[in-house]
Amino acid sequence: MTVPGMDHLERRRRVLVITRRLILLATVSLFLVMGSFSVAFSWYDRLMLSWVAFECGILGGFVSIQQRLKDIDDDELFLISESWFSILLIPIYGGIFALVLYVVFLSGMVTGELFPRFYVPPFGDPPTSDDVAGLILGTVPLGPADLPKLMFWSFAAGFSERLVPQIIQRLSDDPPQDDDPDADPAPPEDGGASEGDEGRPTQG
Repeated sequence: MTVPGMDHLERRRRVLVITRRLILLATVSLFLVMGSFSVAFSWYDRLMLSWVAFECGILGGFVSIQQRLKDIDDDELFLISESWFSILLIPIYGGIFALVLYVVFLSGMVTGELFPRFYVPPFGDPPTSDDVAGLILGTVPLGPADLPKLMFWSFAAGFSERLVPQIIQRLSDDPPQDDDPDADPAPPEDGGASEGDEGRPTQG
């Protein structure tokens, strides 16, 4: 849909309309998540990290829209200002991307000092549905810095719509290789590796 060119005042009015809606929706989402946290603490005495990631991704999406308003063209500005769904779409995608990134961190496919680590309750042998419930309810940050790291990367996943797709594409093109502890070690190519050089860096 093509709309006639907006003058400065009309464009500014529509930006203000979108900004008010962003503030309203962000506030509502915060209250909903705070209510969810209260329920989780009351029933399970746990902080649901998946909800933390989802909410930070949503907030990142809201901020992303606000930052883009000054650069989008008149057609897109008109569409967003006329539709609540258009405003909600990007933050919802941001929350989903944040959950995907949380799963990537939890699986250990991406590791390093910049990324969060978690304590995951061990599974029994054989695993049961209670182990899965423990994974969801009992996973906690490994250290005090890991929760802020999760919040930052979840926000970034919502703010930058290319971040998670790029990570997925990179992992698909070059998947991490798991070390097999039962496999015989391969002989060093140079034939002169010492015992201290037996380890090799894992892919992060």
